[in-house]
Amino acid sequence: MVCDLARVRKGRSLVFSQDSLSCSGARYYLGYVEERGPDFRHFLSSGKPGSVRGERYKRTPEIVDEFTNQGIFLPATGRSYLFRRWDHLAVDDHPDVVIFFSRPEVISGLFTLANFDRADPHGVICPFGSGCSSIIHYPRLEAVENAPRAILGMCDPSARPCVPVDMMTMAIPMRIFGSMIDSMEESFLVTETWEKVKRKIEHSVRRDNE
Repeated sequence: MVCDLARVRKGRSLVFSQDSLSCSGARYYLGYVEERGPDFRHFLSSGKPGSVRGERYKRTPEIVDEFTNQGIFLPATGRSYLFRRWDHLAVDDHPDVVIFFSRPEVISGLFTLANFDRADPHGVICPFGSGCSSIIHYPRLEAVENAPRAILGMCDPSARPCVPVDMMTMAIPMRIFGSMIDSMEESFLVTETWEKVKRKIEHSVRRDNE
């Protein structure tokens, strides 16, 4: 699914449903299937000789069990998920989450803006999980909290082949994205500090286009 989203970034809208997802993890994190597979504890750890290849993301199956038990399943609220690039949104579109696929300089701006009107230092979190969990599951969980947070993501090594080498994600519940936009003109974005970062971004874009 993460690989397919490259087409969305190029301007093509995509719809995902339970039947179109081949990954069991995606079906779980998108809220279609609550039960994990019987060998998930081995898949995420060191595997099972002769039957299950282990990803070795957790040291032992017991740690995987504890991780799974701490998880919160969030059922899908509809039959499908629509992914559409921001400049292609229709009037009747009402996105739940805004997802940025960006370089660290842009992510730093989003990170700082997400913390702009908070006293605590946790306006952005980076929970362990699959690539799709960081852009769908965790932002949806945050959206129902009293003080929603943005999600830094795409740290999953299995998802990294699907994104450019210097790209991360920031997934922001729509509940807080509007307030972030409203804060732009009074935030650090109008300072010389950010102008220096902008020049760095512009330079890197020119370099890539050469």
